Amino acid sequence: MPIDIDIAHVARLARLGLSDAELTHYQAQLGLILDHAARVQEFDTDGVEPTAHPLSMVNAFRPDEIRSSLAREEVLDQSPEHEDGYFRVPPHLETQ
Repeated sequence: MPIDIDIAHVARLARLGLSDAELTHYQAQLGLILDHAARVQEFDTDGVEPTAHPLSMVNAFRPDEIRSSLAREEVLDQSPEHEDGYFRVPPHLETQ
């Protein structure tokens, strides 16, 4: 199925810098994807209920239960550095 989509225009809209080879490659890939979508459209789906998920699932909630966990000091003792009840980590942002 030949497609009439300007891949270069789509790439510009997405702020992608693509080479000519990449444009050709993606044009071919998009053609294959659209061909596949066209084939899927040919399936007889009469009598098939629309669904958002292939399995009929309901939310599987579990009851809220209070469970024991490690004490704060036990957790902090496993860290390389801690101070005043908090993990001490190296700074990630430079200050000016």
